[in-house]
Amino acid sequence: MSHEIVPVDPIDVPSTSYSRPAQGREDSPEREHQYTRSLTFREHVSEPFDSERLPATLASEIQRFLRIANLVESEEPRIAYLCRFHAFEIAHHMDRNSTGRGDEEFTVIRRKEKSDVRELKRVYHAYKEYIIKHGATFNLDHSQREKLVNARRIASVLYEVLKTVTSGAGPQAIADRESIRAKSEFYVPYNILPLDRGGVHQAIMHLPEIKAAVAIVRNTRGLPPPEDFQRHQPFVDLFEFLQYAFGFQSGNVANQREHMILLLSNTIIRQPQKQSSQPKSGDEAVDALMKKFFKNYTSWCKFLGRKNNIRLPCVKKEALQYKTLYIGLYLLIWGEASNLRFMPECLCYIFHQMAYELHGVLAGDVSMITGEKVVPAYGGGNETFLEKVVTPIYKVIEKEAEKNKNGTADNSMWRNYDDLNEFFWSIECFELGWPMRSEHDFFCLEPLDTSKPRRWREKLRFRRQMKKTDEEMEDDEELGPITEEQIKPTQRWLGKTNFVEIRSFWQIFRSFDRMWSFFVLSLQALIIMACHDVESPLQIFNANIFEDVMSIFITSAFLKLIKGILDIIFKWKTRTTMPINEKKKQMARLGLAAMWTVILPVLYSHSRRKYICYFTSYKTWLGEWCFSPYMVAVTIYLTGSGVELVLFFVPAISKYIETSNHRIFKTLYWWGQPRLFIGRGVQETQISQFKYTFFWILVLLTKFAFSYAFEIKPLIEPTRLIMKVGVRNYEWHEIFPEVKSNAAAIVAVWAPIMVVYFMDTQIWYSVFCTIFGGLYGVLHHLGEIRTLGMLRGRFHTLPSAFNASLIPHSIKDEKRRKQSGFFPFNFCRGSDGQKNSMAKFVLVWNQVINSFRTEDLISNKELDLMTMPMSSEVLSGIIRWPIFLLANKFTTALSIAKDFKDKDEALYRRIRRDEYMYYAVKECYESLKYILQILVVGDLEKKIISGIINEIEESIRQSSLLEEFKLKELPTLHKKCIELVQLLVEGSEDKLPVEKIEEQHSKLVKALQDIFELVTNDMMVHGHRILDLLEPLEDSEEDTGIFMRVIEPQLFESYGERRCIHFPLPDSTSLSEQIQRFLLLLTVKDSAMDIPENLDARRRISFFATSLFMDMPDAPKVRNMMSFSVLTPHYQEDINFSTKELHSANSSVSIIFYMQKIFPDEWKNFLERMGCENLDALKREGKEEELRNWASFRGQTLSRTVRGMMYCREALKLQAFLDMADDEDILEGYDDVERSNRPLAAQLDALADMKFTYVVSCQMFGAQKSAGDPHAQDILDLMIKYSSLRVAYVEEREEIVSDNPEKVYYSILVKAVNGFDQEIYRVKLPGPPNIGEGKPENQNHAIIFTRGEALQTIDMNQDNYLEEAFKMRNLLQEFLRNRGRRPPTILGLREHIFTGRVRFHYGHPDVFDRIFHITRGGISKASRTINLSEDVFAGYNTTLRRGCITYNEYLQVGKGRDVGLNQISKFEAKVANGNSEQTISRDIYRLGQRFDFFRMLSFLSGLQKTLILEAKVKNIKSLETALASQSFLQLGLLTGLPMVMEIGLEKGFLIAFQDFILMQLQLAAFFFTFSLGTKTHYFGRTILHGGARYRPTGRKVVVFHANFSENYRLYSRSHFIKGFELIILLVVYELFKHTSQSNMAYSFITFSVWFMSLTWLCAPFLFNPSGFTWEIIVGDWRDWNRWIKEQGGIGIQQDKSWQSWWNDEQAHLRGSGVGARCLEIVLSLRFFLYQYGLVYHLDITQSSTNIIVYALSWVVILATFLTVKAVDLGRQLFSTRKHLVYRFFKVFVFVSILTVIITLSNICHLSIKDLIVSCLAFLPTGWGLILIAQAVRPKIEGTSLWEFTQVLARAYDYGMGVVLFAPMAILAWLPIISAFQTRFLFNEAFNRRLQIQPILAGKKKK
Repeated sequence: MSHEIVPVDPIDVPSTSYSRPAQGREDSPEREHQYTRSLTFREHVSEPFDSERLPATLASEIQRFLRIANLVESEEPRIAYLCRFHAFEIAHHMDRNSTGRGDEEFTVIRRKEKSDVRELKRVYHAYKEYIIKHGATFNLDHSQREKLVNARRIASVLYEVLKTVTSGAGPQAIADRESIRAKSEFYVPYNILPLDRGGVHQAIMHLPEIKAAVAIVRNTRGLPPPEDFQRHQPFVDLFEFLQYAFGFQSGNVANQREHMILLLSNTIIRQPQKQSSQPKSGDEAVDALMKKFFKNYTSWCKFLGRKNNIRLPCVKKEALQYKTLYIGLYLLIWGEASNLRFMPECLCYIFHQMAYELHGVLAGDVSMITGEKVVPAYGGGNETFLEKVVTPIYKVIEKEAEKNKNGTADNSMWRNYDDLNEFFWSIECFELGWPMRSEHDFFCLEPLDTSKPRRWREKLRFRRQMKKTDEEMEDDEELGPITEEQIKPTQRWLGKTNFVEIRSFWQIFRSFDRMWSFFVLSLQALIIMACHDVESPLQIFNANIFEDVMSIFITSAFLKLIKGILDIIFKWKTRTTMPINEKKKQMARLGLAAMWTVILPVLYSHSRRKYICYFTSYKTWLGEWCFSPYMVAVTIYLTGSGVELVLFFVPAISKYIETSNHRIFKTLYWWGQPRLFIGRGVQETQISQFKYTFFWILVLLTKFAFSYAFEIKPLIEPTRLIMKVGVRNYEWHEIFPEVKSNAAAIVAVWAPIMVVYFMDTQIWYSVFCTIFGGLYGVLHHLGEIRTLGMLRGRFHTLPSAFNASLIPHSIKDEKRRKQSGFFPFNFCRGSDGQKNSMAKFVLVWNQVINSFRTEDLISNKELDLMTMPMSSEVLSGIIRWPIFLLANKFTTALSIAKDFKDKDEALYRRIRRDEYMYYAVKECYESLKYILQILVVGDLEKKIISGIINEIEESIRQSSLLEEFKLKELPTLHKKCIELVQLLVEGSEDKLPVEKIEEQHSKLVKALQDIFELVTNDMMVHGHRILDLLEPLEDSEEDTGIFMRVIEPQLFESYGERRCIHFPLPDSTSLSEQIQRFLLLLTVKDSAMDIPENLDARRRISFFATSLFMDMPDAPKVRNMMSFSVLTPHYQEDINFSTKELHSANSSVSIIFYMQKIFPDEWKNFLERMGCENLDALKREGKEEELRNWASFRGQTLSRTVRGMMYCREALKLQAFLDMADDEDILEGYDDVERSNRPLAAQLDALADMKFTYVVSCQMFGAQKSAGDPHAQDILDLMIKYSSLRVAYVEEREEIVSDNPEKVYYSILVKAVNGFDQEIYRVKLPGPPNIGEGKPENQNHAIIFTRGEALQTIDMNQDNYLEEAFKMRNLLQEFLRNRGRRPPTILGLREHIFTGRVRFHYGHPDVFDRIFHITRGGISKASRTINLSEDVFAGYNTTLRRGCITYNEYLQVGKGRDVGLNQISKFEAKVANGNSEQTISRDIYRLGQRFDFFRMLSFLSGLQKTLILEAKVKNIKSLETALASQSFLQLGLLTGLPMVMEIGLEKGFLIAFQDFILMQLQLAAFFFTFSLGTKTHYFGRTILHGGARYRPTGRKVVVFHANFSENYRLYSRSHFIKGFELIILLVVYELFKHTSQSNMAYSFITFSVWFMSLTWLCAPFLFNPSGFTWEIIVGDWRDWNRWIKEQGGIGIQQDKSWQSWWNDEQAHLRGSGVGARCLEIVLSLRFFLYQYGLVYHLDITQSSTNIIVYALSWVVILATFLTVKAVDLGRQLFSTRKHLVYRFFKVFVFVSILTVIITLSNICHLSIKDLIVSCLAFLPTGWGLILIAQAVRPKIEGTSLWEFTQVLARAYDYGMGVVLFAPMAILAWLPIISAFQTRFLFNEAFNRRLQIQPILAGKKKK
């Protein structure tokens, strides 16, 4: 494949021809000689090759040689040639069929030495000496470090080339290049830890905890000799021993070696160290890791009744080595397991077998059969573990996933990840053996015929083996796997395990049967109570009422019977893997349920007949009970529920019973739930249980009280009236004429009330959540600081809150905080380091404000106003508050003092009352003193200034300031001081000309003189004291003769060498900053109180300040904090906007134009930072890259996410600096110290690397790099910009295996090194990783490269902020806090939606306990289709595995969302698809069954509700009161109360109320209703037919108009059809309602339905920008007609043709089963009922109710269809060639129809109303026929009937489109409609005065 290397344009230089000799066979002597000769004697080719565009097959092997060649070519051209030639030979060796480079032109260049070998040695030794000289130092600057790294890379490559040349072995040397490369001693690519010899001098390797961890890993004492594993050198460390023992890949070993060392070091540093013991020995750390890593494994062993294979020696040092080996073994298994990582118990099984082998190897066990030492079953060859262990299981996963057929196959026909993993939950998994038996049923992929006798014999034999003791099992394992030569079992497909994901709405009942049963029984009880007119709860204990209420248990028995039947039906496909005991239990439960359904009704009826209750002599409610046989049976029936109730109140006992493996408890637990490995012991603590139980009791009591009083009781009397009314005459043909009851009417009356009954629980839940959530928020300081005013008022408390929250505390402080008890913020502020902490707060605050400026959220002026000066005064407790707090304070103080008439004490108190005013006055005075002291240098002038200052300070001390100074002149003095300071600021500018300096000097002198005169003459009462200082000078002048007097200069003027003022001032940054601050203090006005102006900056500052007062764990030092990683999956989304994308505007405005208008303040700040006036100036100055970054940081791009998450590293470095720095370093500043103090900077980098890792899983990076995609360069630029960023990707390449090309896949980790991507680790995969859902598979392949104890998952459209990153170490401490029974395993975080105002948390920014999750299946699930919403399954899995999930309000991340209606709808469709898949998943079922009742209600209340209200109510006058209760459903706005409470707490309740009203004015109710329709449609479709899939929504930043055809495609089936159906029903109801019906009843019945139907029809156009602009409407109409008429076909997309769209719209039916299709047909029959009901209301029927009327209606429909078919046939035959005939034919058809209508009108009295009603009846019928035809498409496709169906469907779609389009066209004529739409769509933009109209119009204004 070497011919694929593409050179760049060669350099044209004079050259001589040199032909390459012909190539011979590789194994011939001529070939070996030729290689050496050609490499040594051929001359240089001066062609710089593009080293980056290489095929994936070659890049990893030759890229480093080509890069080094390009690097050294300018200085050593011959060396460059040798490197390139070596690369070409490697490429040719890899592809022996290539012809190399062929005959080329070479440039003859003289060597500096006599031979190439000497040349190579000379350069090699030069670089080697440089490395030896500089490699031991780590205090190098950036350029020196880059130079050293380059030297190491060059020396390493030259070593390989030199070894190849000097060996003379030719191809053999190339074949052994891996071993040669391994011996290179200078450069070994590394990730975080440079574990090679060249890296020992780096700072991170000097950390004591790293040294201790390395020592533990490198302790190879006592290991078996390396000769036992075909190795001739000692093992370097324990991981190398495991590699040779078990055959792991070298890349995996290197990766997990570093992983282990970092885990150990971070655990070691947190272990408490005893003074007497050796520091950091590592024993406790390894024990802690053992407990975390093997908790799941040991639980698995106990569950299966097997002894775990972790066996430790008694000697402590040997035990430490063994523990390290076991952890390392598990990490190596996990690191190479690929897709098996989703199957944690499968990994447990593999580890179980390999740990046993490891113990045998370490102990030196001898096989009893061979007499030799025990060796691993699969040996230790290269990639043995991958090929022999991982690949066979992977192939099973891959083949099973293929059966899924992209979600269209039935879930019972294939095994997903959970099925395969749950196979290892049964003891039968040990039948696999070790080595694994390939003939085992687990590896069978297709169902085959089975031999039952053989099968049972094998199982019985296996069970006999299971009954053996552990010692006997060990003996058997010594003898090897058991085989049966006589019996060869037949393979069979195991099928599903424990659960089948059947698509049915019954899954909702089955998963939450307790809830449904509870509500059904409660409803029955409430109805019985209402029938008895119960007014008080105590009346229930009346004998008759009580006995009636007890009848609910009969209903309970029937519900349990239904549940038992469903369990058997739904578990039928798991019968092959279901244990026999479970089968018996299912049948027994079904039989028992059936028995109770017979016993209870019989006894109840018997009791009602024979046992009549009489009042006893005991006048108590107990005495009124009748203990009939039925009640005794009920008591027995409730025995099991009573036991559950008792256990509910004692959750600790319940948990113990569930988790115990004791036979007694297993037997007791057997009846309740199937014994599964997960879902046991999920109970909460007693306190937590009491909290949510109390909450739900309140909710349910309120709900039942309301339902009884307002829903059920008002319907009892109307129901009785309906029962009394007999029905004799019907208005249509009665199918069952003998039935005279009103059952249907009663059902119609009660149906909507029942829907309300089952739905209003959610409303009451929302109400109580609002109340309790509000109390919680207040207690936890949510919204402590909501506005800028509150921020200014509370800013003085921020340093103390910062000290308490974000600064690590000493031991003394910790004791004081614990003693403070409840209010640590109030009583524990003081500490020994408080002054130092104040300096730390100032430093952190300034860094946050600087990050705002870097992000262009604030301007330069705002930066000056918001920063706090850092000086030594901070350490003494004197604080200089930011200017924006002191805005106008000084001028206000002047105004107060100017006219103040009272005493000095009163003035002081008045100013001191406002703390910021006092600080402003004090700072202005001190600043003026300081500036004058530096400025004035003349002796006399200094004396005068000192005198004035002394006078002022003396008057202040004596409280006589108002007496000795005339303060009314203060405003004049203020102006003079401003003039003075402005002159100083102007004079401090660089490179002022001499003339300008002299002019400024004169003005400065004049200003000083004016101030002097003003103070001494106009303000000071005793100003003569100051003037007296000038008298000696005047007296000396009088002594001089009048003719001899010299005119002396005035005060402050300079003469000769005498200088009175120091101007220009000394060049001092601190002095310049102080003068600038003084000027701002003097001049800043009220406008500064609104700083910052940017809304995002305000929000971030307010939230950061608020979070400091929330309850968060104490911050540890960076060195002691938990380490963590961030993982971001990326596919093909934007990294950065390209220059072309920024300026192009194909269908809308350009991105850069949009950004300028949406972010005008940030654009202005960006131009200010760049020093440019406009966009053109940016282009002229070549700042396109900065422009790209600015725009990309405001879109949903990867660069924005990376920038945000890398703030974590920046924050950690700053916090580490604060932990280690002394006062002088803090005063010097973090940035200055980092630049000047290289050892400290290196140590900070080391700590940050040890604690934080960021991996972006760019799955397509390898393919993009090979294809030259610009996205690859963007990713590389990100790695270069952020040196600690790592990118993981999957490489697909072809390799020759057995002379056949095969695709091979690798997981690769790269980083940037000196401008190039450097491969760090390469781990071969068993096959393509994406066999499940894309995102979790993408995360899974990269998770092995993450580090740390915690893992944060971040989507590529998220963001982070520097101020939030400071709280990460506090957040990670949550993992060490117990939440109830256990510490949390997932930390949920807030999300701020930066593309909108709504916060919606659903899992992405969560922080996972990394070790917990990598040992339990990972951070998501990946089964195709089932785990479409992959993230939420991580929470389900964690909960089922006894994890704990918490939510933390004190830290937030940014999140981007789709901003257009169509994108939002696609996203909600995806979520609805995912929700439906969740509904049928095993996780939901198990949570619903395993939670206690009230916790199950809490869980269920978080799920989407999918019930639809479609009901008709009969007109009965007495029902109007009852119907009013239905309006409660229309109060669904109450579900928005939690949002109002949240906004109220965070921003204030007035703002919350305003926002709520504004949202309603912006048609939020329309949007919510429309969104509910989207979710309902896709939820129902998916749960019936499947077909759930990921729907890409796009993340466009430009507001664009969606044309009519696009809207129709998206919403036709989900909204428009249903909207039209409801409209037809409402029109029919209006036409045929009784005139006696009141308007109130009609309004209550129809209002919500009218609102919903109109919303579904109109919302897509209301929320479509420019949806009512006439020009756009005309274009949409043309596009619509073109789309509807276009013929479809293969390759034609659905946006081009109606036919293609129509076929794609039916894709969900293609994979549907017979049951789903039948249900679709049954649902379609409702349209025929419409027709049946309407045709009998036609006048033409003359009130006939004969069935012939209905039959004739079908004749009319058939005639209509034939007419349509005739017109379509005529169009096909005549429209093209005989157009005139076609026109006459249409006229004939029209006249014939008109004639028929006129004839019927005259003869049969056909009326206009009949025509309207006929349309209302027949149009739905036609649509129903279309739906039925689609359901039976496989049977009729290819026939003329199907062609007619297409014609009819096109006509319907065209008609619906015209009906929808007509109102839009009419409204488009009214300009006010378009203006109104723009206003409510972009109201917030109007409030911010953004230019929306130019964006919508697409005008590019500049």
